[in-house]
Amino acid sequence: MTCQTYSLFVLSVIMIYFGRFGNSSLLAQLENDIDQLKADFNSSNSDVADGGPIFTDKLTNWTERNEKRIILSQIVSLYLEMLENTDKSKAHIQHISEELHTLKNSLPDGLKKMKDLMYLSKLQMTDLKIQRKAAHELFSVLQKLVETPTSLKKKRSQFLRKCKC
Repeated sequence: MTCQTYSLFVLSVIMIYFGRFGNSSLLAQLENDIDQLKADFNSSNSDVADGGPIFTDKLTNWTERNEKRIILSQIVSLYLEMLENTDKSKAHIQHISEELHTLKNSLPDGLKKMKDLMYLSKLQMTDLKIQRKAAHELFSVLQKLVETPTSLKKKRSQFLRKCKC
């Protein structure tokens, strides 16, 4: 796959992943729209390959369904931001934007989780008040961390008992 087709690939993955495009004619129309968008951005330029892909390689690191919802919601938001600065009078841009807005609306929890991660990344852990609060919450956080693997083991063992495999 060339770098020129990454946008189509990522959007296709997002839309198929969320069941938006069971109909191949809709996907074919979107592919045509994306081809026009690539022409608008001159994405056949040789510098597109510089530095590798910006989205597709990130998708391989997110394996669980809920994890993928987080990263895909952020990618959809970035595409919408990109399209905000384009000529919205063009039909292909309108169509792509509509489909992305539909997807974004189906990802509210992913976007909220991404905002939570961004909030955590901006915490000033050198601030004494933040340190006090963190110390106060440490035991609760560790409890949650310890509970998670146990609950997963219980679910697996319950499934195995029910399943006559």
